[in-house]
Amino acid sequence: MRLSARNQLAGTVAAVEVGAVMTVVKVDLPGGQQITSSVTKEAVDELGLTVGSPVTVVIKSTEVMLAVD
Repeated sequence: MRLSARNQLAGTVAAVEVGAVMTVVKVDLPGGQQITSSVTKEAVDELGLTVGSPVTVVIKSTEVMLAVD
């Protein structure tokens, strides 16, 4: 699959925390970093996501915020 989104990060599912409707998926990235995504439970089931699954994190946003103390 080809996408127009340029921010694509290859990683591995580290944790899947299933809720009633939404599921939190934590993905380990190279270099020891981790990114978290909230997706529907249905999407996790359809994609067959489990710990250890290889995934590509696709970030498509018009706004990214940073904060410092």
